[in-house]
This record gives sequence, C-alpha cells and structure tokens, in this order.
Amino acid sequence: MSTPQVRSATDAEEPDAVGFVLTGGRSSRMGMDKALALLDDQPLAAHALQILREAGLAASVAGGQSALAAFAPLVEDSRASLGPLSGICAALASTSARWAVFIPVDLPLLPASLIGFLVRYAQTTGKAVTAASANGFAQTFPAVLDRAVLPVLERELEAGRRGCFSGFQAAAASLGEPVTVLPAEALVQCGQVSHPRDLPATWWFLNVNTAEDLARAQAHCPPVRFTPHPLIA
Repeated sequence: MSTPQVRSATDAEEPDAVGFVLTGGRSSRMGMDKALALLDDQPLAAHALQILREAGLAASVAGGQSALAAFAPLVEDSRASLGPLSGICAALASTSARWAVFIPVDLPLLPASLIGFLVRYAQTTGKAVTAASANGFAQTFPAVLDRAVLPVLERELEAGRRGCFSGFQAAAASLGEPVTVLPAEALVQCGQVSHPRDLPATWWFLNVNTAEDLARAQAHCPPVRFTPHPLIA
C-alpha cells in the first residue's frame, strides 16, 4: 500500500492526502474553548495536530478562533454555527488533495497508526468514506473522505441535515457504496495498528468534553514531542 505524502514548505503541488482538525464547537460543557484546554501541558489542538503529523500528513485547523493559527494553518468557516459538517465542507473546499482526513480536537488518545492505516486503505481501495469502529460501533471520526463527496455534503448542510455520519452515509451512497468501517480491534490483532501505551481500542475514542474527561485522558496520555508546522517554525 502507498503511504500518505508529506507536504513541505517547498512543495509546488499539494499532496494526495491532508489532515484537518475540527475545532469549531462551543465547548459549553468544558467551560472554555476545548481546543485550548491543556493536556500534558499542551493544548488539545496541539495534540490533535501532532496525531495527524505523526501519520505523515500536513495538518490544518478547520474552524475555531483565530488564536489557533499559531499552531497550524487555519481554514476559516463562515458557517461555524451550523456545526462540524460545515467545517468539513470548508476544509474540503480549501484543498485540491483527493483525500482529506478529519479528526475532532477532543479525541487526544487516537493513535497515529490508525490514521495512517485508514488513509492507506482509502488510497488503495478508492472508497469514498473510510472510518473505524470500536466494540462493534461505527465511530464518526477519524474519517477519510474523498474530496468528490463535497457537493453531497453541501446539499445535506443546505437541507438542514447537519449530522456528520449521516452526511457521510449520504455521500457514500451517492457514489453507489456504503461507508467503509474497519474494526479497530481487528487492525490491532493483525498488527496493522498499535497504540503507544497499548490502550484498548475503546479508549482511543474517549471524547474530552468535560474537565472529568480531561482528567481521564491525562491518566492515559502518552508523552509526545510536539513538532511545529514547517511554515510556522
């Protein structure tokens, strides 16, 4: 299988796959902007960006406040009040890469190896939407989308249907296929994916929505070395 191409500051063309962190939520249960909440002394936004970069992807922030531009290129979302599907559409419209990987800012325990495998699978099979499952339940994120699904997602948004996974299902169906969901546990068992602290797959999808969630994530968060975006360093 091919590997995601990494963009450098000198690349003349955009790579085949890029990554986006969704940060446009209201964070009402956290009491502050989740993207700036500290985990292991680093903002959640930095953790999410690092996951994408360790997977070999150039990473940007989709939506969110302007302060996040200090961490990575920022894709503005003029319809942020419509939810994460709007951020996804803005991100897809901003890139010419065929594949776009989306993760929310509140999943800091995702292993980069899962992102890398989903990207390689999408590139090899050409599937429109590729996601993962844990304990038999499909997870909305991370998601790898073929940029060709953008028109369908825009129509879903305009029709008032703002759910991301239902939008993914409609987009895949428009191309004559279902959403491809790969069981995380099976990927671990066959040695394709691993976690730096050997956390079981159910922990990978811990949503950090409250201070209590943040404390749980901190107890399991592996130490990481953060690398800045090449255009910001």
